[in-house]
Amino acid sequence: MLADLPSLADFLAEPIAKRALLACLMIGFANGFVSAFVVLRKSALKVGTLSHALLPGIALSVLMVGLSQWSALAGAIFAALFVGLGSIFLSRTSRLDQDTSMGILYTTAFAGGYLILTQLNVRQKLDEWLFGSIVGMADSDMWIAFGISAIAVLTLTALQRPLLIYLFEPNIAASLGVPVRFLNYATFGITILVLISSLQAVGCILSVGLMVAPAATVYLLTNNARALFWGGGLIGAFGSAAAFFLSYPLGWSVSASIIVVLGGLFLLAYIFSPRYGLFSKRGRV
Repeated sequence: MLADLPSLADFLAEPIAKRALLACLMIGFANGFVSAFVVLRKSALKVGTLSHALLPGIALSVLMVGLSQWSALAGAIFAALFVGLGSIFLSRTSRLDQDTSMGILYTTAFAGGYLILTQLNVRQKLDEWLFGSIVGMADSDMWIAFGISAIAVLTLTALQRPLLIYLFEPNIAASLGVPVRFLNYATFGITILVLISSLQAVGCILSVGLMVAPAATVYLLTNNARALFWGGGLIGAFGSAAAFFLSYPLGWSVSASIIVVLGGLFLLAYIFSPRYGLFSKRGRV
């Protein structure tokens, strides 16, 4: 099978391959950049919950208005907001905490969304939404990903100083006049948008890895909080591009390869980090 494939150079000459490589770099960088916020906020599990919550929104949009790029996008945004804000509402109006409420909402919604999609004869699209298909990205997908990536990086860069104060010292941030509530909603919205932009690349099942692993790797290498943003972006872009080149000759899924490569980079940092690695002096304490 692999012997019948064109060479990597021939494959890269195809527009579909160039588009997929560009998507790897762009989506990888944006997710890696935002992953700094996720790691500093210690909200990886909530991001994982939101990523799984995208599927039921897509299912409802397909059921109500049919399958299109924009209906899937709108449905994904609605589902993430429903689960995120719904969990806050439940926690404030019952004895349950937000994590428990979110766990109930997203698992129920995910199961319902899966049942809807299995009845709509969109099996191929279902696999793409679950596990991604970055090679199959259309021009419209690229423009959406580019717009979301640009908004996310520019916004977080502009808000970086007050955001870091808010993350480390929320009480001091409020006393200094930092708009804490605005930052909360802004970062929540950016996280949702970036998750949606990576849906085509790695799917809702694997997207949490793309949004956590890059900055988590940098976190093991430095104490500089600002370096988590740009370092996470560079690792996200590098790992995604490396996975693209690795997956083709091996016949692997690009989406799964991205997460495996990023997981491998994290493992290397965990073992060999001079300051916080498994074999460092600090690591043995």
